[in-house]
Amino acid sequence: MAQSSDNSKNSPALNKIILEAERLRESSSYRQALRLFLKALNTYGKMHDEDGMLRCMLSAGDIFRMVGDFDQAAHSYSSAITLAHKTRDPLITADAQAGLGLALRAQGKWRDALRYIRRSRKFYEKNKDRQGVAFSLWAEAGALRIQGDIAGTLRLYREAYRRFRSLGDTQAIGYCLCGLGGASRIAGNFRASLKFYKEANTIFTNLKDTFGKAYSFCGIGNAYRMLQDYKNAFAYFSKAVRLYTRIGDRVSYSYTLWGLATAYKMTGDAEKARWFFKKALGLFRKTQDPRGVIYCALGLGEIALLKKKNALAKKYLSFALQESRTYSFALELCYAQILCSVRDGKKVPGCYNKTGTKLSFRGIPFNIP
Repeated sequence: MAQSSDNSKNSPALNKIILEAERLRESSSYRQALRLFLKALNTYGKMHDEDGMLRCMLSAGDIFRMVGDFDQAAHSYSSAITLAHKTRDPLITADAQAGLGLALRAQGKWRDALRYIRRSRKFYEKNKDRQGVAFSLWAEAGALRIQGDIAGTLRLYREAYRRFRSLGDTQAIGYCLCGLGGASRIAGNFRASLKFYKEANTIFTNLKDTFGKAYSFCGIGNAYRMLQDYKNAFAYFSKAVRLYTRIGDRVSYSYTLWGLATAYKMTGDAEKARWFFKKALGLFRKTQDPRGVIYCALGLGEIALLKKKNALAKKYLSFALQESRTYSFALELCYAQILCSVRDGKKVPGCYNKTGTKLSFRGIPFNIP
């Protein structure tokens, strides 16, 4: 690894910027933290301090990813990989590859994501980096969720949870519980989903982790939605919206809006549902999240079906079907095939059986998990 310059090591002003950036990140003040990390990166670059540059690139990549700017996140991680290769720092390379995998995962590119995440895990395993291995398992579980392999998702989240418990990493345990909550919901185990999310929320509340609290509030809301307890669903979605708005996370906020829209759809308020679906759709397009766009198209298509607007329903549902095939999203393709069959008056396909879920279609409105 290239040595840090003495100037940067002994620069009180630069050290102060980094410490303040880290503090802001810990308090979920992501955009303020990002400005400081980019300022420090620029200074390190002028000093030719490659060690400092790498640390700032990784931190910037993480924050770009948290606020939904996945292109910039991928650029930061890729830049770190290139520089780490130059300075022959395999640990930074592995960390940046894992981060790049997460950014690609968020863009629906689950095959590329799996390649980078698994590559990083090989390094962690070779170097007996227990924290790195656990993190890469958690990251891979999320990529398998995008792919639609729910059995594999649950298995890897459980393994990551077990490893983080052995490491005593409470915050990571909370995020594994959220992952288990989401995968359990999709698998049809709504009570288990609620339990996992509530356990996670207790952890994040104790840790004062604002993002984690918002994430678990949204999950609790979705679990209640699937249990048809809409009063609690709306209450927890509102809690999540308030926190996400405060911290500026567009991606998770968008999925909360989608959950709200779906709850309104299920309770018969088509106008509110359509308004929230369209608001979420605009944000998903800005963050280039193809899954989010598909979910909103499905929701809007279903509302059109319910209102007998068949031409509009065909437009939205055909788009969702094509995009799901383009990205090879197994679950989203199943949802689109089901709703297209309803639209065309055909027999509903049994695609759920292929995804490892215990759900069955009971007609529209469709409470998509």
